[in-house]
Amino acid sequence: MLYIDKYIDEDIRVNGPWFCFSYGCGIIAETKFYSNMTVLDSVDKGNFKAEVLQYNSLTGSKDPGLAKTLFHIQKSGMALKQVKITLNDSGVIVEPGALYFQKGNITCDANIGGVGGLAKKMIKNKLTNESTFNPLYRGTGEVFLEPGFGHYLIVTLDGGSIVVDKGAFYCAESTLEVGVATQKSLTGGLLGGEGWFQTKISGKGICILESPVPMVEILKINLDNERLQVDGSIALLRSDSVKFTVERSGKGIAGKLTSGEGLLQTFEGTGTVWLTPTQPVYNAIAYGGVSSLTAAPYNNSV
Repeated sequence: MLYIDKYIDEDIRVNGPWFCFSYGCGIIAETKFYSNMTVLDSVDKGNFKAEVLQYNSLTGSKDPGLAKTLFHIQKSGMALKQVKITLNDSGVIVEPGALYFQKGNITCDANIGGVGGLAKKMIKNKLTNESTFNPLYRGTGEVFLEPGFGHYLIVTLDGGSIVVDKGAFYCAESTLEVGVATQKSLTGGLLGGEGWFQTKISGKGICILESPVPMVEILKINLDNERLQVDGSIALLRSDSVKFTVERSGKGIAGKLTSGEGLLQTFEGTGTVWLTPTQPVYNAIAYGGVSSLTAAPYNNSV
């Protein structure tokens, strides 16, 4: 055991005996680490806690060019984020390669589920772009996933099922089942832009999804035996109870010509649909620059 009674930093003094390691105080170092973070979202069930953390600043670069890039990133509103899972005799299923580090009494297995489970996971991988083997970390401790500049959403399921965009799954409480949803309509499979198969998450528990936009730019629409029609693939998730098809915007040739639209993604029934209205805007800027949005889409030929 190492005891110190001296200044560790200019603004921190450690008085009396204090357990430390690696030439510094672990408790103080951890406190300073979290002081540079903001909790964007958090759900705590007692035995399972999910947090989306955001780094307030990145100032560690000694390369001037990189420092300039980081300055512009921060000024633009982008920030590095990281998912932290706290386990208390519970488990979390994650995407392979997503683990950054872990602390505590935690074990990992391949979460294959026998021969039958292996076959199902291989099929799911081919159909949904999700990984065949999702590691299961189980025990008591903390699991930190890879940091990135993307956006992460915490979703709580209470016994129902949701259908999410391909590749959106990031991690989930081990009480949830991650499977495959098949498009129930011919038009949805052929013309919907999502393919015949999507990822389906079912049960009771917490899952975290990767999103192309932050939560503040997501529109959550509740349908009560209603219909929602969308021009473009901007639906991030939907309740499994909501029927998905693709329809023409107007009945007959005259309807199509007067509406100015073509095929519309159609959601019908009772449940929830999450839309990402700003996603096409970012895509347009990325491929065509800001000038591609100076005119309304219906008038961009002028």
